[in-house]
Formats: sequence, structure tokens, C-alpha cells
Amino acid sequence: MIPIAAAGLALAACEAGAQQADDSTSVAGNAVAVETVTVAELSEMMENASIRLIDVRTDEEVEDGIIPGAEHIELDEFDPAKLDMSDGREIVLYCRSDRRSGIAAEQLSKFTGKPARHLDGGILAWEEAEKPVVNP
Repeated sequence: MIPIAAAGLALAACEAGAQQADDSTSVAGNAVAVETVTVAELSEMMENASIRLIDVRTDEEVEDGIIPGAEHIELDEFDPAKLDMSDGREIVLYCRSDRRSGIAAEQLSKFTGKPARHLDGGILAWEEAEKPVVNP
């Protein structure tokens, strides 16, 4: 009976650990914290010039337009360790719909150990709100 009880406790501990991993992932001690910003929040942040906006879409996607003031770094080339963050501006990421920018935000959060933000709904939400897009 004792081995069965021990196995049950071990299984329960694994399940609890798995639940914790779903809520917050940790790599080398850095918790991953990803947050989304709305179109309205991003627009306000841009007016205050308080952010560094990075588009992680492909070159082909960017040819159709980019949010004014954004810089382009494809997700495949996005490496937080290579970003110059010395100016202290917060980085906000976006892509087409928000899936890839969420991946980039996870990478950035793992690297910095701080929350990283990306645009909820991506450039599709931006355009739907009739916000400006420029050709690069």
C-alpha cells in the first residue's frame, strides 16, 4: 500500500507542477510574462513616443504596409540579445494577427526577465480600427 500512496503523491506533485508551468513558464530562473496591448493603448503609447515598435512579420507581409514608426525584424531573425535596449524605451511587438508577436514577446521576456508586450489582434486589428499604415 505504501508504494501506491507514494506513487499517488508523486503523480499529484507532477500535475501541480504542470499546472504551474501553464500559468508561468520559467527558463533559467526567468519567468515569462507576456501581456497584450489594445490598439487604443498602442496609439496612446505612440503619441507619447515612449515605445520602440517592432514588426515581426515577413518581408513580403511588410511590403503591404507597416505601422508608422515601426522597425522590421522578421520573427526568424528576432534575437533579444542583439537588440540595443540602452535608450530605455519599452519594446512593443506586433505581427499580422498576434500569434508570432506573442512568440517574440515570450523570447523577449525570457531574455530580460521582465514582462513583454505585443499588440492584441496585430496589424489586422490596427487596420480594422482605421489606424494609419504606410508603405515602407
